[in-house]
Amino acid sequence: MTAQRPPSSAEAAPPPLGKAHARRLREIWRSAGWPCHDLLEVDLLAAGLLERVHAPSGHETLRVTDAGVQLLAATAVGNRASFSAHEALVERVAREMGRAGRVAWRGLSLRAQVPAEGAAATRWCIAKPDVFSIRNTTVATYVDPVVHEVKVRRADLLGDLRNGAKRAAYLDIGECWYVLGCDARGRCIAAPDEVPPECGVLVVEHGRLVLARAAPRRGRNGLPFGVWMALAKAAPVAGLDEGAQPLLGLAA
Repeated sequence: MTAQRPPSSAEAAPPPLGKAHARRLREIWRSAGWPCHDLLEVDLLAAGLLERVHAPSGHETLRVTDAGVQLLAATAVGNRASFSAHEALVERVAREMGRAGRVAWRGLSLRAQVPAEGAAATRWCIAKPDVFSIRNTTVATYVDPVVHEVKVRRADLLGDLRNGAKRAAYLDIGECWYVLGCDARGRCIAAPDEVPPECGVLVVEHGRLVLARAAPRRGRNGLPFGVWMALAKAAPVAGLDEGAQPLLGLAA
């Protein structure tokens, strides 16, 4: 029986590349190219996306090849498309909250408390919900705060669901809802039962936001003072009555 020879470097299959590889490639593109000498760089070198450059001084740096630049460009196009889809859905959710008679904000940073390990019962963290809204009311205890977290990519959703502390921070400041977008084939990125039961779920179906599962009602007495201060410093999404002020002069 003839022993098989190991495949040569030309015959070896290229290593599978993931997000970590693309991230490292971007870091090298933006930097002076100093090597880390880890397996990520080995994969990128083997794939022909990086090349080693030897300086006259004897130092070695890394340079992104033309093939690496093409991969960076393709990744940027995909990221921009995903970002645009995400931002469009965030805007839509915020507008829907306004139509429902709520006051909505985007891009807030709110202090929240989450369970802590060790002797401390809780710890403070910063929650950054895609959309945060409250009822348009003058009674502080009736504000009914709600967090909407928007996901348009399944990988991002699954990574988010593994982060229990992030979800706990959202639940500390209000009801938590996940809004699930569609993939390139128009299918929802996840089934509603993949989202933990303490959260509500909205899905996009045929261009409409559809209730898949309501969030459990939680007793809440208003909002902490720190959240009120953050809301006071931020501009809410324009509501349906944004053009009402000029009409006041027509009543005379």
